[in-house]
Amino acid sequence: MNFRRLLRRPRSLKWRLVWRMVLLQVVLLTLLVALILGAFLVTGWIPQNYEGRALDVLTKQVRRDADGELVLKDGSDLAELREEVPDLWFIIRDEEGHRLSEGTVPPQFTRMAAALDHIDSAKLVWKLGTTLPAAVVQWFDTKAGRVQIFTGAQGRFRITALLAVTPELFVQVILPIGGIMALASLVTIPLVVRGILTGLRRAAARAEHIDIEKRGVRLPTAGIPTEIEPLVKAVNGALDRLDAGYERHRRFLTDAAHELRTPVAILNTRIASLPPTSERSRLQQDAARLSTLTDQLLDIQRLDRRSEPFQPVDLVAAAHGVVADLAPMAFGAGYDMSFDAAPGRIVTTGDRMSIERAVTNLVQNAIEHGGNGGKITISVAAPAVIAVSDEGEGVPQAEREKIFQPFYRLRQRDQGAGLGLNLVAEIMQMHGGRVELNDVQPKGACFRMIFRPERTA
Repeated sequence: MNFRRLLRRPRSLKWRLVWRMVLLQVVLLTLLVALILGAFLVTGWIPQNYEGRALDVLTKQVRRDADGELVLKDGSDLAELREEVPDLWFIIRDEEGHRLSEGTVPPQFTRMAAALDHIDSAKLVWKLGTTLPAAVVQWFDTKAGRVQIFTGAQGRFRITALLAVTPELFVQVILPIGGIMALASLVTIPLVVRGILTGLRRAAARAEHIDIEKRGVRLPTAGIPTEIEPLVKAVNGALDRLDAGYERHRRFLTDAAHELRTPVAILNTRIASLPPTSERSRLQQDAARLSTLTDQLLDIQRLDRRSEPFQPVDLVAAAHGVVADLAPMAFGAGYDMSFDAAPGRIVTTGDRMSIERAVTNLVQNAIEHGGNGGKITISVAAPAVIAVSDEGEGVPQAEREKIFQPFYRLRQRDQGAGLGLNLVAEIMQMHGGRVELNDVQPKGACFRMIFRPERTA
């Protein structure tokens, strides 16, 4: 199973190139040697009359019979040699005095045959100026043991003779040279490929910084290989289109929110002029939700465009202002409201309007989900924590990871848009803090906004 997984893993492009280059070099070296030998054969550098033809055949075919005498094993090679050389002659002898001969030794070599004991290896040239000897004598290690062969330098060159020495040629020539080339390739090619892919690594590092909050980042094209440059340009084009689409979406939300503010204000004014009845109270709640949605859409755009530096913010004063603004709405919905703050000032560094908006969203969320009864408590505690709790049904355990997602609603019948808690999470992230759902109280929900306290000198 592990071996199969290993095979399925994508292999490194660098090492694929390295091994293919090494294999290509070995194949090219082998072909080069074969082409050189073939060229020598065609152009006559390797003569058709091959001095070692008879030696090659006789060395392979010599044997001993049951009595220890030297004999030749019949075979196609021996038959072809006898056909090529009708006047074939040879003398085969060993150190014990056994002797095997065939044909008639030419007169000019008769005396030489009588002096074989004193010859280890020799090439006999009959006529001066010729490069091919007329006869050869040499000792060989064969299947019949160590024997001396004295024969004429006759017979045509066969490619099989070259193939017979190919393993030795491969081991002694091609393998060492190929090994040196392969070792050099294993060292140099990775360095070359690493340099070529430097631009691609820079593009990958830049891609890690692409985020919805960091628009405008593009992959660099400098140093990118020509084959990969179209992909990089296509990715940059896709990012351009995404940024343009996001900008259109942002402008639409901003324009829609601004356009809604005027009719919502008119609607609130007209509802306020109605007689104080339960129907007017319900209309006020619905209009308040619509106004909240408009403010939340504007908050989203305001967070994207925030450019003012953070300032010290008194969390007690910010939370108290929200309580004063939303108390009438909470009382009208059937709640009691409580504000509990530590004495003195509790200061953090941030954007006051955003913090007030986050507290407002939590209070409105408590009004929406508190069950229209009980108490909503807003508390501010050291070092820098604002908590908003209600006495409603609370948040099911399975839903707690989802409630901070944009446009997620706990119940489909909820009249909110599902942006309030997401905006709180975004604001807390902007301030380097966090928002969490506390499980301490016996019922209801308690959201805690945990800020970084202001540093004191």
